[in-house]
Amino acid sequence: MKKSLRWGAAVATAAVATMTLASCGFSGGSGGSSGGAQTLDLMVASYSDNTKTEWQQIIKDFEAKNSDIKVNLDVESWTDINNVIKTRIQAQKQPDILNIDAFAGFAADDLLYPAKDIVSSATLDDFQDAFKKNASIDGTQYGLPFIASARALFYNKDDFSKAGISAPPKTWAEFEDAAAKLKAAGITPYGMPLGSEEAQAETALWFYGAGGGYGDAKKLTIDSSENVEGATEMQKIITQGYTEANPGSTNRTPLLNVFIQGQLGMQVGLPPTVGQIKDKNPSLQYGIAPIPTKDGSPFTLGVADHLMAFKNKTDKTASIKKFLDYFYSKDVYTKWVTAEGFLPTTKSGAEAMGSDETIKPFLDLLPNAKFYPSTNPNWSAAQGAIQSQIGQLGQGAKPEDLLKSIQAKADGQ
Repeated sequence: MKKSLRWGAAVATAAVATMTLASCGFSGGSGGSSGGAQTLDLMVASYSDNTKTEWQQIIKDFEAKNSDIKVNLDVESWTDINNVIKTRIQAQKQPDILNIDAFAGFAADDLLYPAKDIVSSATLDDFQDAFKKNASIDGTQYGLPFIASARALFYNKDDFSKAGISAPPKTWAEFEDAAAKLKAAGITPYGMPLGSEEAQAETALWFYGAGGGYGDAKKLTIDSSENVEGATEMQKIITQGYTEANPGSTNRTPLLNVFIQGQLGMQVGLPPTVGQIKDKNPSLQYGIAPIPTKDGSPFTLGVADHLMAFKNKTDKTASIKKFLDYFYSKDVYTKWVTAEGFLPTTKSGAEAMGSDETIKPFLDLLPNAKFYPSTNPNWSAAQGAIQSQIGQLGQGAKPEDLLKSIQAKADGQ
């Protein structure tokens, strides 16, 4: 099976590979069976403390209706999942179905089935057109849009009142003014998570906010002049003491918990943040506003994660199609999306969830959404470089030099 150098160096020894894979949730790849049933290996990312339980229930219900198919579940953290899948590809032990964000690198290496081979035409037609386009390369759809999300600025109303701030900031200048007032009032102004969990998302807010971005399916533009301006603004916010200590080692999930407990003035959050506040600190007085940009132009980071199916030694497309069609059926899919607090990618799901007021502020922002260039085969490498290096802004790295270094990694240099 073709393997690209984009997945990193091969595992050093067979013993190391065996030990690494044995510690994970399934062996994968061989098309095994259990008691006469065909086995599907499903690897998914963890979105919340409920993710594993939700998937277990879906699998239990599916297996009750399909006794000839068994589904093995492996739940990985977002911090680990990219490294885990790279290791498994090197060992030709990839799962049958994977939930992750970027898929283009896998498609470029001819590792994935086209979407039309793994779901029915009815399921394929149910996806929103914009998400189908975002999941396609040169007219062929490989990714199945899984969930959508948008970002917005969450702010602590009590903190704003204490600091004398009358409204959430719309521009960078207003953001800096609000941050200075919050700091003077003894409040940590802003949470900037630049750790490995999702540094590319926080960075995107400032790149796109400066009029830049990551590029498109054909070309990545990490070191553009606009992005340098965005990175310079990030560094300015850090050096002026407007963020938590050590942003480069801080991940989004724990930092959002800090905001939820009322210990941050502002942080960018997602639709699930609403539910997390309700569960963990329902007394928190907070507001949701568009993300501040250089000139105040409306913007949100839209994210669409995907499901995809790998080609393995045994053709499992019939079983894969049964499972994925079941998952995307309206009642099953909307239950999962609602439980995790995201936005649906299907037309039937959007219709069913359209009256949910907790996601309305994010749905309103989607027309101005910008997306990762996930169909660029070098995006996975770029994302990894951003995650590992962008935190150096807090250590005095020169923005222009740092972005040139990340661009080189993205270009495979």
